Amino acid sequence: MKQTTLGDGLTVPAQGLGAMGMSAFYGTTDETEAIATLRHALDIGVTLIDTAEAYGPFENEKLIARALGDRRDEAVLATKFATEFDDEGRPHGLNGRPEYARRAAERSLRHLGTDVIDLFYLHRVDPAVPIEETVGGMAELVRDGLVRHIGLSEVSAATIRRAHAVHPLAAVQSEFSLFSRDVLGNGVLDTLRQLDIGLVAFSPLGRGFLTGEITTVDDLEPGDARRTLPRFQPAAIAANLRLVEQVRRIAEAKDATPAQVALAWVQAQGAVAIPGTRHRSRLDENAAAVDLVLTGDDLAALRRAVTETGVAGERDTEAGLARMHA
Repeated sequence: MKQTTLGDGLTVPAQGLGAMGMSAFYGTTDETEAIATLRHALDIGVTLIDTAEAYGPFENEKLIARALGDRRDEAVLATKFATEFDDEGRPHGLNGRPEYARRAAERSLRHLGTDVIDLFYLHRVDPAVPIEETVGGMAELVRDGLVRHIGLSEVSAATIRRAHAVHPLAAVQSEFSLFSRDVLGNGVLDTLRQLDIGLVAFSPLGRGFLTGEITTVDDLEPGDARRTLPRFQPAAIAANLRLVEQVRRIAEAKDATPAQVALAWVQAQGAVAIPGTRHRSRLDENAAAVDLVLTGDDLAALRRAVTETGVAGERDTEAGLARMHA
């Protein structure tokens, strides 16, 4: 697996693995296959493993600990905090205060079965706490050796600059795909490049839509959280399939899959993608995208496809969007 450097000297594989769906939100889970997938990720060099205390809550971190076992040192573990959870997993709203950052980090260390978190993100900004205060608390965790690097998730360019002035950021995580290109136009990507901070792209496959495997809402299990999202409503799915078809045409010409083309596009923008999967076969398919080269003509064709077809539906609910880009 090719390697790349985010910010603050953090070296990671050119593609990582989002572990959220192994425990929550996307329907039926299979712990045996999830553990096999996580261990296979280490085998093929996909060593950046992304989780959060909110996934479960806590269950995804515990799953990763069981999966990695004595191979923990082979992984770059990234986890996140923001919503305050009590030890029983009950949520109590956003909490960006330094004391909660420490409590969350110490609890994540226990759940992950490790003595250090490689990359500790603020999952969402707490509007009641200045970002300088939150990042100051995260910086103390670095100084105390509990955390190696810190990052933010779903934030504005202005917030990135304020945070980075307190302590170097290794990464900013944002939803980024052919379906969700906000960071290209809101100054975030330009700011990250100026400050030498890495961009980590979650949902780089449009929450699975860009694989071409979802053609109707009935392709999602009844308990799948995507059923509540505007982009997965029947009319939006029907409209967005036009873009998927354009991706498929390029994939066929390159003897690739739609998922690989979608991931290669994200990587061509300079981001590290962390596609989520619960299966070893999909992991192998996704990882192969690292070696897929999109030509200038390919990128231009994708740009035209996005412009001509557009994307129907917001990427999240109104409540979800309200928590983003503070």
